[in-house]
Amino acid sequence: MDLSKFLKEKRLQAGLSQGAVAKKLGYTSPQFVSNWERGLSQPPVATLRKIAQIYNISANDMFDVMLKATIDQVTAELTEKFYKQSKAK
Repeated sequence: MDLSKFLKEKRLQAGLSQGAVAKKLGYTSPQFVSNWERGLSQPPVATLRKIAQIYNISANDMFDVMLKATIDQVTAELTEKFYKQSKAK
């Protein structure tokens, strides 16, 4: 699961709207939260800690999700690069 899906899932489990989360974080628009949940942008690390508090979850859980997504992305990129190089030989 990537961070965007994780954030949306945890927000819904907390029973909060995007607007409510944005307000608790000091944002004037729920668009910020929407963009995070659609993977268009990522919240700053300090904001992730605040989100963890709002959703009553461990910040480490969020960082684990981010780490796994990064590992998956790097693995896919390396696999593709290796495949292209082996085909070129």
